[in-house]
Amino acid sequence: MDGAGKGLTPARFVWPYGGRSVYLSGSFTGWSEHWPMTPVEGCPTVFQTICSLPPGYHQYKFIVDGEWRHDEHQPFVTGNYGIVNTVLLNREPDYNPAVLSPHTTSGSSMDVDNETFQRVVRVSDSTLHESLPKISETDLEASRQRISVFLSTHMAYELLPESGKVIALDVDLPVKQAFHILYEQGISTAPLWDFSKGQFVGVLSALDFILIMRELGKHGSNLTEEELETTTISAWKQAKPYLTNQTIEHGKILSKRLVQAGPDENLKNVTLKILQNRVATVPITHSSSDDGSYPQLLYLASLSEVLKLVCRYFRHSASSLPILQLPVCSLPFGTWVPKIGEPNRQPLAILKPNSSLSAALNLLVQAEVSSIPIVDDNDSLLDVYSRSDITALAKDKIYTHINLEEMTIHQALQLGQEPYAYGATGQRCHMCLRSDSLHKVMERLAKPGVRRVVIVEAGSKRVEGIISLGDIFRFLLS
Repeated sequence: MDGAGKGLTPARFVWPYGGRSVYLSGSFTGWSEHWPMTPVEGCPTVFQTICSLPPGYHQYKFIVDGEWRHDEHQPFVTGNYGIVNTVLLNREPDYNPAVLSPHTTSGSSMDVDNETFQRVVRVSDSTLHESLPKISETDLEASRQRISVFLSTHMAYELLPESGKVIALDVDLPVKQAFHILYEQGISTAPLWDFSKGQFVGVLSALDFILIMRELGKHGSNLTEEELETTTISAWKQAKPYLTNQTIEHGKILSKRLVQAGPDENLKNVTLKILQNRVATVPITHSSSDDGSYPQLLYLASLSEVLKLVCRYFRHSASSLPILQLPVCSLPFGTWVPKIGEPNRQPLAILKPNSSLSAALNLLVQAEVSSIPIVDDNDSLLDVYSRSDITALAKDKIYTHINLEEMTIHQALQLGQEPYAYGATGQRCHMCLRSDSLHKVMERLAKPGVRRVVIVEAGSKRVEGIISLGDIFRFLLS
């Protein structure tokens, strides 16, 4: 293994993540032979070995305690069956990592055709010292322009499903009834209709109930059934305008207004309305001024539906959008766990399962996020607590006999997910790796109900960052 031969150069392989036994295997061993790695003296969690390899591209993986693993912090490719292999470009005694597309595929699950690989990767001397793929400003602008043109030439009515229901609430409904309707219908947002004005005047969302519960909690009271029964939506919004009708930004109070769109409005305008007004949905309404009839509520448009159309349109022409193939960690968006030496980066909002429900609600409002990752003591992802989870408190009128400071997030999540157990979270946690392509993350975010994807470390599921629908569209339309 270590004997130097003609044309061979040494390459050092390191596995810095611990384990009892670590072996190396790769295209240079035929994937059948496993070479042992030894702990570094003084660093028992760091394993290494030095091999003499011919120049060229090599794929390899580690076998850690009997399991195949890869180092996601190094360049890698994904095989046809989802198997991830780290890639090494061996040229000089001190090798440099190649610049790769994360979707470079191979003819088999563990190896790669060298000619195809070189054609797709197109490694140049000027980029050999980069650890991540790059994209030229020209390609970036071309990709953004194509998406902008697509959104500008497609209309809001294309979002309408063939069948379905849209729920609107009377602004004079008691808050209690509205709360239970959201829970029973499995929705987190509903437009508000004012019969006296004959128009839609706002939107009621899960955030409203979070604000209501926080406001009552400040006075040491529970959200009583009587208070919810005697208080209408309209009364709440009029009595607490600083909570429900306005928002505070940089110390200034900004008025909120109903943001809506017509069916013939292009999707770029709809998207910008959502982003600029910082709302989750935009009602698509149609009114005919000729007959004086009431406006019709057709649909609630969200960034998820717009993204679904984008993904569907470019799915079979991804080559026309070079940015789709880049790993998300190489693109300037998302919120990431600060690294050492980056004290000014925005901290990531995460909580432990034994944190209080009050802490979760406060963080959802203060951080202006739609969900919070719930992690264990190793910062590994257990679940997420979302704004919409507040509606679970309507079940059996739980809101009448809880204390926000005493109830934990774990207990709150159990209310809506019975039977509930960490590790069996199903589709509540939508995860990706930092090395996943932008296209893969977009496809994940285009699923119904998904607004944020948690970026985790492979294997440990340690939270590394979060990417939201807003992050994607602000990047694509900037």
